[in-house]
Formats: sequence, C-alpha cells, structure tokens
Amino acid sequence: MDVSKIKNPQFLKKMSVSQMNELAGDIRSFLIKKLSKTGGHLAPNLGVVELTLALHKVFNSPKDKLLWDVGHQSYVHKILTGRGDRFDSLRQYKGLCGFPKRSESEHDVWEAGHSSTSLSAALGMAVARDLKHENFEVVAVIGDGALTGGMALEALNDIGHQNRNMIIILNDNEMSIAPNVGALHNMLNRIRSANKYNKAKEDLEYLMKKIPAFGGKIASAAERLKDRLKYLLVSGVFFEELGITYLGPVDGHNLSALMDSFNYAIKKKGPVIIHVLTQKGRGYKPAELDEVGTWHGTGPYKIESGAFIKPIAAAPAYSKVVNDTLQELAREDKRIVVISPAMVVGSKLEGFGKEFPDRLFDVGIAEQHAATFAAGLATQKMKPVLVIYSTFMQRAYDQILHDICRQNLNVVIAVDRAGLVGADGETHQGVFDIGFLRSLPNLTIMMGKDENELRNMIYTAINDNQGPIAVRYPRGNGIGVAMNSPLHELSIGSWEVIRDGRDVTVLAFGPMLQIALKAAKQLETDGIQVQIVNARFIKPLDSKMLSELAAHGRPILTVEEGMLAGGFGSSILEFFHDQGIYDLMIERMGIDDCFVEHGSVNELLNELGLTSEHISIRVKQMLKNRTGTNRIRKAITS
Repeated sequence: MDVSKIKNPQFLKKMSVSQMNELAGDIRSFLIKKLSKTGGHLAPNLGVVELTLALHKVFNSPKDKLLWDVGHQSYVHKILTGRGDRFDSLRQYKGLCGFPKRSESEHDVWEAGHSSTSLSAALGMAVARDLKHENFEVVAVIGDGALTGGMALEALNDIGHQNRNMIIILNDNEMSIAPNVGALHNMLNRIRSANKYNKAKEDLEYLMKKIPAFGGKIASAAERLKDRLKYLLVSGVFFEELGITYLGPVDGHNLSALMDSFNYAIKKKGPVIIHVLTQKGRGYKPAELDEVGTWHGTGPYKIESGAFIKPIAAAPAYSKVVNDTLQELAREDKRIVVISPAMVVGSKLEGFGKEFPDRLFDVGIAEQHAATFAAGLATQKMKPVLVIYSTFMQRAYDQILHDICRQNLNVVIAVDRAGLVGADGETHQGVFDIGFLRSLPNLTIMMGKDENELRNMIYTAINDNQGPIAVRYPRGNGIGVAMNSPLHELSIGSWEVIRDGRDVTVLAFGPMLQIALKAAKQLETDGIQVQIVNARFIKPLDSKMLSELAAHGRPILTVEEGMLAGGFGSSILEFFHDQGIYDLMIERMGIDDCFVEHGSVNELLNELGLTSEHISIRVKQMLKNRTGTNRIRKAITS
C-alpha cells in the first residue's frame, strides 16, 4: 500500500487483521526509507506501528482524544492522519514537524517535546468532557521511561483519586533515549514476568460470581482472597493500589490482542492502564540490536548497512569536549561526580561512565531530582557536575533557584544544547536559559568562544569554590582550534577584546562571536572598523570594560543566540542605566518574543536576522542614525 496517499484513518475500520499486518510492514518500509534521507526518531516509531494501527482501528480520532507523551513516537499517527505525503520535509525548514503539532492536524490534540506531560493533560481533557457532559474517550500513550518523570507520578496519584474514565497505554520497550534505570524500571521488569496475572484475576472473578450470596462475610472474604492473589502474582501491584485498573502485559505487536485490550478497557469504569510490550526499532536490524540508544534519533543513514552519513568534521563535538575534560579532571580529583537525567548518550558521557562507572549517575527522566541530588552532593564537599540540555533544565528551575543558588552550593551546571538546536524545533531550542538564570543570585553564567575556551571554563567551574556556575555550550562540533595547551582558570567576569575597531563595538559570545567576526571583516571593506568583544561571562558582566567602552562613546551592539527579553543585551542596558549613563547608542540583536520552529541552524539564524549580513546592515544603520546626542535604543530583530 502506498501509505503516502492515506488521507485519514477511517479506512482502517474495514480492514482485517491480516490486511493491517501487511500495512504495518508497508509503514515500516516507508519510515526506514524516508528517515534514511531526513533523519529523525526512527527506533521509537518502528516500535509503535501495530500499537498506532490498533488505536486508530478501535478509537475514533479526532473525536476520541489520542495523546502522545514526548511525541517522538507520533510518525505513524501522522501517516494515518494524512501527512505521509509530507515526509520528505520531515524536520526540515517549513516542513513537517517531528512532534505532534496542533496547527498541522485536528488529530494532534496535544503537543509535547518534553516527557511525562500526557497524563496530566489527558486528565484535564477527561474532566472537561465530564463537566460539559460530552461523550468521548481519552487515551494517553506514555513510555516506561517517561513514567519515571515526577510529573507523571503526580498525575497518576490524581488520576487514581479522581476516578475518571480514561485509558493509559504504557508503551514499555525498556528504553527511553538510552536504557532505562531506577526502581520503577525494575518494578516493570517484575510485572513483565508476571504474565499470568490477568488470566488468574479474571478466573477468580468468574468463580466469585458463581458463589451464592450468603452475606457480607463471604463477600468480604472473597475480596480479601482476590487482594492476596494480586500480591501473590504481581510484586507491588503498583497501579491497582493507586486505584487504576491494570491490564497486561499485552504483546504490542499483536493487533488482535491490542484491539481486544482496548475494547475491554472502554467497558471498564474509571481509569485503566494497559501495559503494552513493544520492541524499539522493530523491523530494522541495526535499530533492533541497539542497546545504547544510538537509533533513538538519527541523522541520515545507509539503509543496507545502517552506517550513518555524517559530514567529515575534524573538530570534536562540544559535548565530547566536556566529557573528555571531566574525565581528565576526575583522574586527579575523586570528588568529581557527573549527573545526567537520561542524557548519557546525547551528552556523550559514555567515556566518563566507562572509566568511572561509580561516579556517573543517570537518574532517568527526573530533572528536578537531578538538580537537588547535585545540591545534596555539594553539601558534602563533593564536586557535582549536572550535565543537562538547556531545554530540559527549564523543568528544574525551582530546584536550581531554591536548592542550589539559594544555598550558594558549588554545583557545576553544564548546559548542553545552549542556543538553537535545529530540527527538533520549538520544544528543544535552548534559547531561554539566559533569561531565567540571569536573575538568580550567586550564579555565574559563562559561554566559551570555542572548544578550547570551553575546556578552560569547565576547569574554572570545577575549581571555583564561590558558588554555582553554569557553563553553556552549543550543539554540534567545535570550530577546530588546537586543544594542546595546559588547562588554566579564567578570571570570573573577565571579557577579552578579540578585534580592535574605532567605529562600533559588538559584544557577543559563543557561536555568535564567529558570526560577528565575519561581519567585521565584511564591514572593513566599507571602511568601517568594528571592535569585537568576547563577552564570555554573561554574569557577572565585565564592569571595568563596560566603563571603558562608555568613556570611548562608540555605539554598542549586543548579539546573542537567545531571547531578547531578559537576555544578555538587557543586562547591558541595565548596567548603563544603573550607572547613570544615558548618552550611548546601544542596540540589541537576538530573538524577539517568539518560539523558534524547526529547520537547520543556518536557516533559523537567517530567519531571525542573526547572520553576518544582518549584523553588517545593523551596524551601518546605527552609524547612519548616530547624532550629536546619542540615545539608548531598543532594536528588535524582525
């Protein structure tokens, strides 16, 4: 079947199980072929083909609400809801989003790029349905990795309490991005092995119904007997003790078993959880055999061999630079420990874990816990390094504020994926952290101009004992500088002039520094001399250098790969205002009050007006607008 021509899922209602199994094969072939060109979340989607087919066979989307936790397993759902013809543009600029998108389809009722949100949202929809006296099913699909998130556990607690009719599909493939960890994972392991539980429970209920009603004593005894059977057959009975009917485990690749379970769940009163066992990467051997999460999200690859197609890059990835630096330092300092919230592979920490297995802590999808765990370690004179994506750090804001910064603890926060990340889109762009971290007392924030400066920043952060430090670094590879010089500490709050110029000063940091340097060279051909400053410490600012700049009186342009609101440029305006300096021309370039969608980083920078060409135009305009009485202006990137 040509799955790219599917318009809506209604055709499934007339299909037999054998026809649906054939369709499952066609969908897998389609995904393997298309994602070999575009990249994307291959393994998660290969694992949910039959599950998604069964959901759309039994339920009636969009009337019935199907929610996908995280959303990176929604490709099959997108195909069945009429978007297969757009898969050539998957995760491409202005193309098909890699996550559910409400503006794309009426079948996408919930958007999620972060895990563990589906249960709370589903309960909200169920409550709204009941208050409005409407009639539809609410079905949330959540993975076993996402279930470890604190928000999911909070939702389960309330779901059991409210006792609304809703269905939870626990998609258990024993993996999130990397292999899952923790006590909940071990509990699910025990349940997987207790596959006789539901049959025994049903048999017992059948026998109980055959017993004549001789009064409350027999009924109470029978109920106690059923409870004891639960404890005998399933260690913990976790879900049923919360008030949620448990069904399973169910083979997630058996369409008949899936549909039977869904239809049974619809008839039950109150919340039901269906434990579905799936194989991540099913149907493509390289993905099936992956034990570390390499095939969770990929770039382009060769279908026949499974070899990834990557550009030749001499420079290492920034994440690898951080790992290697931490390994080097940890050999000399046994107090260094590294914490990751389920991002060991993504943050390239495998090397540290291999050399120091007892000093790398993967706490699962639990960002809040990770931050406070680091704080606890710091109170005991350890040197914890919390390695976390910028986008996921948002979830631990209160813990960073309340537990780390308020107590002024020596925690190093290695902020991976800081800035634009590209194809994962608006839920993953790391452009908000400066705004929400900058206001926190005691916290130092820095970002290096290249991979060598990043090494020295990690070294500085590890050895500084004055409080918490956040070290930001981007996704992707470094610029190729030599890294053979000895590590040394940087003076906190110190900037450096990279290029002299008499006409305009540009303050930039991180990847934007290279773009600013390129703009300066372009402007030099027009006779404009631009001073470039590496404003590597976002907080504290280099107040001495800023005062010197004010004395010179040159126009100042700040450039940042982050939000203008509350960002680095705002801190420069605040500084001069607080110093009573009002006669400088100061403009800002950054991201203005919008969520940045998916596309390559270069395409997004162009759309946001953050290229060397845009900087050149802005500098020329500033010089043109400069008058005898300069003023502070706010420049908004359009």
